Amino acid sequence: MLDAFAKVIAQADVRGEFLSKPQLDALAAMVADGNKRLDVVNGINSNAAAIVTNSARALFAEQPQLVQPGGNAYTNRRMAACLRDMSIILRYVSYAMAAGDSSVLDDRCLNGLRETYQALGTPGASVAVAVQKMKEASVAIANDSSKVTPGDCSSLISELSGYFDRAAVAVV
Repeated sequence: MLDAFAKVIAQADVRGEFLSKPQLDALAAMVADGNKRLDVVNGINSNAAAIVTNSARALFAEQPQLVQPGGNAYTNRRMAACLRDMSIILRYVSYAMAAGDSSVLDDRCLNGLRETYQALGTPGASVAVAVQKMKEASVAIANDSSKVTPGDCSSLISELSGYFDRAAVAVV
């Protein structure tokens, strides 16, 4: 896993170049947004159980067949596995947000997830809906001006949304 700094430096090193002005400006912007970034990650982490639980409840209210006999989340064991997977995806999204880079999300969570779900008969479209619901809850936390360092958070919210969108696409 590379954070945004290590990634930029590694790319420049491979080319044998100094860091360019645009690269330095991008890193400076990341540092300037550092407290807001950490506030967003802390907000997600502090509310992870509620994010997962409420997202699952909303999913099952929309798709009740999932929790009915024969459904993919029917029985306590399957429900627990569903909640566990949602929690894992949320955790890796928070890691990506902290690092400012999606490689940890891709490498350790999403690679092979679609194939695993297909092999298990898990409906990827339903998982994608759950991921979108976690995205909505997480973005609401990031937009809470009482919990995030003051300032424009639009780029961080866009970045956060992108990680969730990446996860949703990976499971379908």
